[in-house]
Amino acid sequence: MKVTLISHTPEPEKVIATAAKLCYSSSDIGSLKDGLTEEKTESFINMLASIGHESPMEHVSFTFGIEGISRACSHQLVRHRIASYSQKSQRYVNENGFEYVTPPEITKCPEAKSEFDKQMKSIAESYEKIAEILTQKHAAAMENEGMEKSEALKKAKKKAYEDARFVLPNACETKIVVTMNVRSLFNFFRHRCCNRAQWEIRAVADEMLRLCKQTAPNVFKNAGPSCVASGKCPEGKMSCGKMKNVMKRYEEMNNE
Repeated sequence: MKVTLISHTPEPEKVIATAAKLCYSSSDIGSLKDGLTEEKTESFINMLASIGHESPMEHVSFTFGIEGISRACSHQLVRHRIASYSQKSQRYVNENGFEYVTPPEITKCPEAKSEFDKQMKSIAESYEKIAEILTQKHAAAMENEGMEKSEALKKAKKKAYEDARFVLPNACETKIVVTMNVRSLFNFFRHRCCNRAQWEIRAVADEMLRLCKQTAPNVFKNAGPSCVASGKCPEGKMSCGKMKNVMKRYEEMNNE
């Protein structure tokens, strides 16, 4: 799994402070940035955090490239609706010899790992066979309709992939570009950095948060799972029971 910060709003903390200043000032837009030193910018951000005023955070966005994750993980990721996504298409991209993600608990168990790898190999073979059969079928039909042979084969392959992909597993690796504003990221981290989140998306969320903290440390210093963001766990009887350890881990991340 690899997470890359592709881009972000320039001067993210100053943009947030500028938007916040407008809410509490009679200054015109052109002069809002006047006097916004690093100290005053940090002060505005701390004030916003203390009163829970998060709307100014929506003016800043971060774009991440995420690769080497499973389709099972990306399905969880895209459930966060206030975001933009661009994902590698299994409809247009040939998945012959696809890479796949193996859960750590399966890796630890040789018997399970052997069965898992056997199934992945079998699925890969089935995918290739189905794609080839459909390609020949579609190409023949297109040639009968008068299409030139090379063009027919090219179009037939694309048409075959969209149906052959139905056999592919959740473990199949994918790549995705994700853009979220800061407020959406806060929500994402509260849910996906939690110990009760699934292991793969938690690893993605942790790496995204690490990159955010490096870029805008004042904004994200209290970001993380709910126990870090609010000082309490909302899970009730379902709590992991390790709140102190979790809070310590994310505090240490601030110092990395």
